[in-house]
Amino acid sequence: MNLASTLFSGVIFLTLVSLTPSIPAPVSPLTKATTTAVIGEAVADVGKNVWVIYQDKKNNYWFGSDGQGVYRYDGKAITQFSTKDGLPNNRIREIKEDKSGNIFISTLDGICKFDGRTFTTLNVVKTDKGWRLHSDDLWFKGASNEPGPFRYDGKTLYLLKFPKHYLEDQITKETPYPAASPYSIYTIYKDTKGNVWFGTANLGACRYDGKSLTWIYERHLSEIEGGGSFGIRTIGEDKSGKFWICSNRFRYAMSAGMRSGKSNVIDYTREDGISHTASKSGYDPIFFESMTRDDQQNLWMSSNGSGVWRFDGRSLKHFPVKTGSSWLITVYKDNNGDIWLGTDSAGVFKLDGSEFKPFQP
Repeated sequence: MNLASTLFSGVIFLTLVSLTPSIPAPVSPLTKATTTAVIGEAVADVGKNVWVIYQDKKNNYWFGSDGQGVYRYDGKAITQFSTKDGLPNNRIREIKEDKSGNIFISTLDGICKFDGRTFTTLNVVKTDKGWRLHSDDLWFKGASNEPGPFRYDGKTLYLLKFPKHYLEDQITKETPYPAASPYSIYTIYKDTKGNVWFGTANLGACRYDGKSLTWIYERHLSEIEGGGSFGIRTIGEDKSGKFWICSNRFRYAMSAGMRSGKSNVIDYTREDGISHTASKSGYDPIFFESMTRDDQQNLWMSSNGSGVWRFDGRSLKHFPVKTGSSWLITVYKDNNGDIWLGTDSAGVFKLDGSEFKPFQP
């Protein structure tokens, strides 16, 4: 996707919707009746199309593709799992793990649990009353037509519904996307205070603190000048606790309080971001696809077309990646503190010193 280098100077719109927790109604069985025994296939590599990278508690690496299923690398051998082994779809979007070591794989056709032997696709309970914030919960993005995120509490997978954003009618009219929901989630981020953030397709970023949902909308974060939308693809915090949303153009200091004179509006300040150029014309924004923090709390960001960037609290450092025209989709820190990169057509890269090199099992 080509992202415009020039942004709208957007007006800031924010609103907060209070949610009163309530006890969910009795739910149906948690999983589908049918499960499939894992077989898997031994393969030589993880392919060229890797959208998700994850390392589990046992130090196995998992690589999620956009059409070839998921690969597990145990340090010696690579096993590929696909729909014939129990996955609901071969297009993978997230890989997570619960406290018991079960692996959860989110696909375009459902979320499944892997217990080490079988994949079991979880049944979904749709509700607008299942909002909770527990430290052990797993949150998932889901497909592009969903009204909100998925929350798994260890027993039930809830598909939650966002309360109506007050800009929904206006934005839907201006940027109609009939095949997708404006609430489609592109990224989920748990901040250092335990709040969960959701980056949406058209309605900005949303913070959930366990009691209420707070929306922050700035048009330039989601809309491309001249038409089109790329949504909130990534959210992260730097060493100082400032938030980076999509690009280096601005940084945001978020407050738990309310803005003076504004009812139910979050208080935050915006400051100029970190420039990577000496250009007198101002910032030359970089648009980020993914973020992660290393063991020194440096912020690593993969970009579309300009390599990987590291922010150490003072300045941005550029790490070129030789991938041809590949899309740099995800950047990930493993259990050892190593930095990995997944691409759409050039495979997996791992940082070696100051250079990203192709992963060789």
